Amino acid sequence: MAEDAFAPASLTTGAVAVLETADPAAKASASRRLAEIWFTGSLGLGEAAPPLRPARPERPQLRPPKEMPKRRAFGSPAGRIALLHALAHIELNAIDLAWDIVARFAVRETLPRAFYDDWVGVAAGEAVHFELLVQRLAGLGGRYGDLPAHDGLWESAAATAGDLLARLAVVPLVLEARGLDVTPQMAATLERVGDPLSAAVLRRIYRDEITHVAAGIRWFDALCRARGLVPEKAFRERVRRHFKGELKPPFNHQARAAAGFPARYYEPLLRGDVPPLRG
Repeated sequence: MAEDAFAPASLTTGAVAVLETADPAAKASASRRLAEIWFTGSLGLGEAAPPLRPARPERPQLRPPKEMPKRRAFGSPAGRIALLHALAHIELNAIDLAWDIVARFAVRETLPRAFYDDWVGVAAGEAVHFELLVQRLAGLGGRYGDLPAHDGLWESAAATAGDLLARLAVVPLVLEARGLDVTPQMAATLERVGDPLSAAVLRRIYRDEITHVAAGIRWFDALCRARGLVPEKAFRERVRRHFKGELKPPFNHQARAAAGFPARYYEPLLRGDVPPLRG
């Protein structure tokens, strides 16, 4: 869809339109454009329900995570292309995750405009990240869609569709926070193998993701306190119930702290201080 033809009736109808856009470049473009329109103040919130799954292009081929080929070393061009392709796929899913939280919970919750401002900003940022990675892929002779990608990312959205606190706990505070842990080392490795351009893209994404995690913890804390819940306890309960994987140390405590996400939330999960929830 052309940017100048994108004229949603409300924020949520625009969010649904982005979710229903299959072409990756058009999805990223529409994401940025919807954010621009929202921040002019000309749109109302609306109540448009999101699809169960976002639209996806025919390529890349989606596979279960266990069927994905092992990642190659970054020292080869093919290895760097595989890395950037995997990251582009994550960012494309992140666009949809941000718009899904806007549309899905506008129907279910009464939330302040500042909540939507934050997640619209996140959606626009994820679109820019996708575009930067696609541009860098092209510089290396690659293209998004050329390699298979795993289909596990949207499972987190499905698992948390009925609980805003669970969505905040799992997506920004587990999945995006994991990016803070691993991205600096990936960028440093790319520098060492002579690819400073790819390293610069990853460092840009890393800086932005600190603000995304900050939005997650800010709203998780605010909603917990409004509901009379202890945030640290509520976080651990929802991760135990809704996140299928395991938290993987070492953690980048400096970046997490910069986002306002203290270790007392997540470290007890590693020590087994919180028993698994049943049911």
